[in-house]
Amino acid sequence: MHGAGHARPGPLPRIPFVPGSARAPSPGGGVPWPRSGLGTALRRPKSPHSRRSLCFGPLAAGDLSKRAHRVRFSHPVARFSMIRVPLLLVWQEKLRVDVLVSKSTLQSEYGVSLQSEYVAPEDVKAAGFQISADELASIVESRDTRKLTVHGDLGGIADKLATSLTDGINTSESSLNQRQGVYGENKFTESEARSLWEFVWEALQDATLLILIACALVSLVVGIATEGWPKGAHDGIGIFTSILLVVSVTATSNYQQSLQFRDLDKEKRKIFVQVTRNGLRQRMMIDDLLPGDVVHLVVGDQVPADGLFISGYSVLINESSLTGESEPVVVNEDNPFLLSGTKVLDGSCKMLVTAVGMRTQWGKLMAAITESGDDETPLQVKLNGVANIIGNIGLFFAFLTFVVLSQGLVSQKYLDGLLLSWSGDDVLEILEHFAVAVTIIVVAVPEGLPLAVTLSLAFAMKKMMNDKALVRQLAACETMGSATVICSDKTGTLTTNRMSVVKACACGNTMEVNNPPAPSNISSELSETALEILLESIFNNTAGEVVMDQDGRPQILGTPTEVALLDFALLIGGDFKEKRQQTKIVKVEPFNSTKKRMSTILELPGGGYRAHCKGASEVVLAACDKFIDARGSIVYLDKTTTKKLNSITETFSKEALRTLCLAYRELEDDFSLDEQIPLEGYTCIGIVGIKDPVRPGVRQSVETCRSAGIEVQMITGDNINTAKAIARECGILTEDGLAVEGPEFREKNPKELFELIPKMQVLARSSPLDKHTLVKHLRTKFNEVVAVTGDGTNDAPALREADIGLAMGIAGTEVAKESADVVILDDNFSTIVTVAKWGRSVYVNIQKFVQFQLTVNIVALLVNFSSACFTGDAPLTAVQLLWVNMIMDTLGALALATEPPDDNLMKKSPVGRTGKFITKVMWRNTFGQSVFQFAVMWYLQTQGKYLFGLEGPDADTVLNTVIFNTFVFCQVFNEISSRDMEEINVLKGLPDNSIFMGILVGTIIFQFIIVQFLGDFADTTPLTQLQWLVSVLFGLLGMPIAAAIKLIPMEPHEGN
Repeated sequence: MHGAGHARPGPLPRIPFVPGSARAPSPGGGVPWPRSGLGTALRRPKSPHSRRSLCFGPLAAGDLSKRAHRVRFSHPVARFSMIRVPLLLVWQEKLRVDVLVSKSTLQSEYGVSLQSEYVAPEDVKAAGFQISADELASIVESRDTRKLTVHGDLGGIADKLATSLTDGINTSESSLNQRQGVYGENKFTESEARSLWEFVWEALQDATLLILIACALVSLVVGIATEGWPKGAHDGIGIFTSILLVVSVTATSNYQQSLQFRDLDKEKRKIFVQVTRNGLRQRMMIDDLLPGDVVHLVVGDQVPADGLFISGYSVLINESSLTGESEPVVVNEDNPFLLSGTKVLDGSCKMLVTAVGMRTQWGKLMAAITESGDDETPLQVKLNGVANIIGNIGLFFAFLTFVVLSQGLVSQKYLDGLLLSWSGDDVLEILEHFAVAVTIIVVAVPEGLPLAVTLSLAFAMKKMMNDKALVRQLAACETMGSATVICSDKTGTLTTNRMSVVKACACGNTMEVNNPPAPSNISSELSETALEILLESIFNNTAGEVVMDQDGRPQILGTPTEVALLDFALLIGGDFKEKRQQTKIVKVEPFNSTKKRMSTILELPGGGYRAHCKGASEVVLAACDKFIDARGSIVYLDKTTTKKLNSITETFSKEALRTLCLAYRELEDDFSLDEQIPLEGYTCIGIVGIKDPVRPGVRQSVETCRSAGIEVQMITGDNINTAKAIARECGILTEDGLAVEGPEFREKNPKELFELIPKMQVLARSSPLDKHTLVKHLRTKFNEVVAVTGDGTNDAPALREADIGLAMGIAGTEVAKESADVVILDDNFSTIVTVAKWGRSVYVNIQKFVQFQLTVNIVALLVNFSSACFTGDAPLTAVQLLWVNMIMDTLGALALATEPPDDNLMKKSPVGRTGKFITKVMWRNTFGQSVFQFAVMWYLQTQGKYLFGLEGPDADTVLNTVIFNTFVFCQVFNEISSRDMEEINVLKGLPDNSIFMGILVGTIIFQFIIVQFLGDFADTTPLTQLQWLVSVLFGLLGMPIAAAIKLIPMEPHEGN
């Protein structure tokens, strides 16, 4: 308002009406005067005649926050031609001042900003942007429409971000670096990896080790005090060394395992989205997103960053992961805010990224949550219970051993009347007895059980990643080994998911489409009208898109079905861009597995609307009452034509083709876009048959499952004939198997379902609810362990209901993947069989280790306890038992829990839900080997001196060393025998297992060092060659004994 040189003012701004501040309308029809601001300056004149010289027009309806920044006056200007300039200048100046007063009043009283007061920081401006990262993040996080308006709404934000809402950001390296420098990257701050020393400290917290450390300290102090240095320190240093060795191996193992889990967590976060940059649509990882990027979202996607809605249709967002509210949120122009971590339930849209990484609400939430693999699996929980029982038994025997060993000394003291007089040697003897008792507890407590589970699972997870299976939940590894039923999708799992239209029926003609001589051959068989409407339907009623790649060649984006249809349309001479420009899409109902159709409404250039529909042939054909005949004329469908079209659909289906019907209808002039898209009155354009070849190797994989006792059921949305053809080709549908359609399945009562489900092998035209119902019945009524595959958002309930949810890595939505336990990265059914094999391997490996450890536990307890009772001495000292403990716990777990799977695993029946973990076969092997080892130990204990001709003061030490050495070699060879619980040939594949061989060789070398060179610390003495030979032969004898024990008949999988 500084135009003082003009004779008359221009149009004056209109003051918006502020709700709640107005008085009642005056009789003269004018607008009531505000109580402050401009109402004070331009007070209502007292004369009714002068009031007409300046009046305010009525406030147009609208939101104050959207209008307040553009204040305008409405008034008659003709009367101003008679006002002299000086008076006008004074009036204008007064008006300018009071506009500022009004602005201040609106801001203070109503919280409304009339213009943007935001000033971008200098570093942001220097980088070429006009808004800071924090300001940008606050808009979406707080859903601040006022602040969004201040910045110029969506277009203003795009300008300030130096991006285009159609072409995206500039991809020059310098531009991307500047953008990342200002706004950050789309990564969450990870918690620091725990160091090795933290794991060492954690390993030292074990209660039994702390007791042994105390024993070692007392032994060290008393020993030095009584025998001097260094002789008196040997026992204490020996125990310390053993503890250090145990802690080092345990900590290193746990540290390596934690690194594996971090790598797996990174794999879980590898999510790809469609992004437009430099006008080119491309697939990229969400980690590479930057503010200003234009992201394309469809049903099932996870919103990868905070952003604003640009355009789209029927977008429903599940924000429960952030807000806890299960009610979906509608996102559109009026509510444009999209939050990172939420899920797209329906619709599709384009989004402008505004905040990434730790500036998003999801990022801040993730900062407070650390994901790790520390959760215990069901098997770990079960084995912890077993460990506690064994530990309590060990505690009882340890107490008895301590009492038996110490009662002789205490009795002698009592008889001599010296019960209160204790020498250093007496204290050391009691301390040694106590250390032996504590060490028995150490040996008895099988802390290696949970370790073995974790090691086996971590090893299996890493190997499964190489086999294209990403394990999201540790428990899935072990559960998959018990699976008895696999409910598999067809498309993309049993088939390649590389679809192409091979047959089409239009205008009454059925055409072969695959490899035609020329596109004109197909288009010539269609009338011009039919061809135009067919192309319009395919190019507009689609969730796919045809874009140009960097080389200028057309690239089709979308689901395999959409790609097949668009490729067909291009093949017959269609132009995607041209067709899309001819009409305007005004409403879309995306395809989902419940409706089994997709509908779109187009606004035609000449006015009016047209609806296009495509989907399952029987669904769309049922909505048609007309079709396009061979002349291109629209005629009514009679019974004969309907029967012919249904026959064509059936013929396509029997050839294992997936059929889709395309139709359209003109909408009435009074149709409103708020109404539902009509479900009837359509004109059939044509039917297409889409081929999706069966994956190589699927038939063999299905046969492998059947031989392994795993039933395979196919669940598909295709019609019954297509489903049967594919199922037969895959080997799923047998002569005595049934194929059932979803509607028929739904109508069955519980009793009928109980009779039907065991025979059912194919469920066609199924809905997500059908899949969920089937899985629930299999689990609860038939007690099956069920694995289910899924790729869509609607599959999430079934994936959660199943014992093992298997999501597809390529075709699967992020919602499906998050609901699953395992992600099949190559969408291949053969990979699912591999997962089952690894699951069985995990289960069996842990069983092998438990069998091995139980044997060591039983023998160690019996040897020391019986010896203490009958001889008053324990042949295995604390240091020796600690070494044995490490052999059977950490090293045993490493050796047996990392055995790779063999083909024999898939020739046995599954464990199932009610199977016992410790089987009769395991008890047979454990007791047989324990009896043998105890007999050897007892023979050496009683006849060893005679056998080796031992005499003199060192005879006991030599004998105890021989017993210790023999005991260790018994465990070494028992470890080899434990590689298979039923097969006699346990050497098969042994040289190929580098971990197992390394542990065996390392154990033998270290045992030699302990016996020959560490006698002062381990209470051993060097042995002769004969004594070494006898020790090794006694241990080796355990292998044929184990083989003979395996010949005792047992039911190998008696419900396991």
